[in-house]
Amino acid sequence: MTSSGATPPRRNSNRANTSGRPNGAGTGGSRSGSGRSAGGFQGRGASGGQSRRSGATSGGGSGGPQPRSGAPSQAQAGTAPRRPPTPATPFVPAATFGELGVDPALVAVLAAEGIDVPFPIQSATMRDSLAGKDVLGRGRTGSGKTVAFAVPMVMALKASGRRAQPRRPRALILVPTRELATQVASTIAPLAAAANLRVTTVFGGVGQHPQVTALRNGVDIVVACPGRLEDLISQNCCRLDAVEVTVLDEADHMADLGFLPGVKRILDTTPAGTQRLLFSATLDNGIDVLVRRYLTNPVTHSVDDVNAAPPDMTHHVLEVTADTKATVVRELASGHGRSLLFTRTKHGAKKLAKYLTQAGVPAVELHGNLSQPIRQRNLAAFSAGTARVLVATDIAARGIHVDEIALVVHVDPPTEHKAYTHRSGRTARAGAAGDVVTVMTRDQAGDVRTLARQAGIRPTITSVRPGDATILSLSGPHAPLVTPPPPAPERAPLRGGPRSHHGRSGSPSGGRTPAASRGGSAGGRPGGRPGGRRFSR
Repeated sequence: MTSSGATPPRRNSNRANTSGRPNGAGTGGSRSGSGRSAGGFQGRGASGGQSRRSGATSGGGSGGPQPRSGAPSQAQAGTAPRRPPTPATPFVPAATFGELGVDPALVAVLAAEGIDVPFPIQSATMRDSLAGKDVLGRGRTGSGKTVAFAVPMVMALKASGRRAQPRRPRALILVPTRELATQVASTIAPLAAAANLRVTTVFGGVGQHPQVTALRNGVDIVVACPGRLEDLISQNCCRLDAVEVTVLDEADHMADLGFLPGVKRILDTTPAGTQRLLFSATLDNGIDVLVRRYLTNPVTHSVDDVNAAPPDMTHHVLEVTADTKATVVRELASGHGRSLLFTRTKHGAKKLAKYLTQAGVPAVELHGNLSQPIRQRNLAAFSAGTARVLVATDIAARGIHVDEIALVVHVDPPTEHKAYTHRSGRTARAGAAGDVVTVMTRDQAGDVRTLARQAGIRPTITSVRPGDATILSLSGPHAPLVTPPPPAPERAPLRGGPRSHHGRSGSPSGGRTPAASRGGSAGGRPGGRPGGRRFSR
């Protein structure tokens, strides 16, 4: 049975904090907000649902989570026959989170974040999630799924009354990308703080020591990417035998990235019979296998057609020539609003961001060749508005949650319709309007027609040249150009070459001076000073 309902009016969007302000979530796993309604939190009982863990009391206990009555044992996990997903109860849209049974303390936190009225996916799933059932939520990107699973998870952990133990988190959220892990943790942080719970992230691309320290100190909720989590499990830095609630977010994207074998290994180490929530846009590429194997009698909710574009999203195709493409893209990105540009390759993203910045349009890049600190810095600059344009590869299509992206441009048309859907889903979020533009050359026309048909859209196709009125209507009035920062000074060439038995070191004098011998490449420290010691900055 499919749940459906119109999106009620709301004051603000269900997005994570993207202002760059501290939010309490991160690899440190610090506990924050302990004085914030810690005594008045009611836990899951406010939902009217019964706790799924028999024997759990508010006094806590040192044991692991108790499986549901009739649930398969740990030895049977992954092999017990599963019944097909249970149809959802009739969907009744809720006007407030209080009507869904959300604790008043969390309702106040959501209101402080500008989240007043539940989105359809939240109205549809929360009653069953709060009742302790396994839930399969299907909805397109930007539908508000994070809050849909974050609130029930926090209430379940508070209701169980257990304390976090070293290296044994109580809840696990698996996500496909680092950016999405950071965004999910940011959304959960204020909710967890109201319940006096700790949150940390676990992903690669950064040093693991802060993550290991946080786990050793004890955290309640871990938001993780599969690869780094498996590394820490293999090092005995993390155990999942105390997990009470498991969430798989963007499960279909994890399948696209080839993460499903690791996801299965991770789920096999969590206790059977505990609550599991899976959120995905589709059920292809092996997701149905995860549902049958790991979810017990799941209730399915689908609030919209995942292949359909949001009603406030307009689609355009601009046909250009190869020699005018760069100028057309620059004009599209020159408006006052935020623009997100997608390229096919990492090199293309880097090259385009540099071109735009030098042309007076502040732009930053986001792709897999960047270190995690640089990725976070660039995303923060885009969120704060210091850079109006973000040029990204598909790695960002599932990990960017930034409000008010008015324009998405496919500089290089994607190769398949799912990528188009998820790229485009960065705009027209939370009921806002947005435009999606695909830039194509004539030789790409056939592929773009196929793409549009598979994505279920009917774009407006226009042949344009630089300065065309269609471009201005999409970009809006152009913002003033910004003088690009001066390029970083190039490092001075090394003085003194490799050691030579013939007395030629490359120094100006032609002889091998002691300084040249120690400071040149023979010393192994380029740019060093005499004695081979590096300048500190």
